[in-house]
Amino acid sequence: MAIKLEPLGDRVVVKPKPSEEVSKGGIILPDTAKEKPQEGEIIAVGPGKMSEEGKRIALDVKVGDKVLYTKYGGTEIKIDGEEYMILRESDIMAKKI
Repeated sequence: MAIKLEPLGDRVVVKPKPSEEVSKGGIILPDTAKEKPQEGEIIAVGPGKMSEEGKRIALDVKVGDKVLYTKYGGTEIKIDGEEYMILRESDIMAKKI
């Protein structure tokens, strides 16, 4: 999947995992009752943060990684009808293995 978006610094673009349509009890959930997903796949990564010495610090994540991120971190955007999140690397809590 290629999007025309290049994050800057230590930011990444994440495609959120679709939210659940049905509860564990089998009840169909309306859009207003669905919880925001907190996991997704990294679509694009920035070049990394600059250190005080002027050297680039590489990110610990790469394109294709499945990650868990903070509930209220980042910025939601919509491109060509698809939803994405732009997050700082510090908003990412873990990689799924």
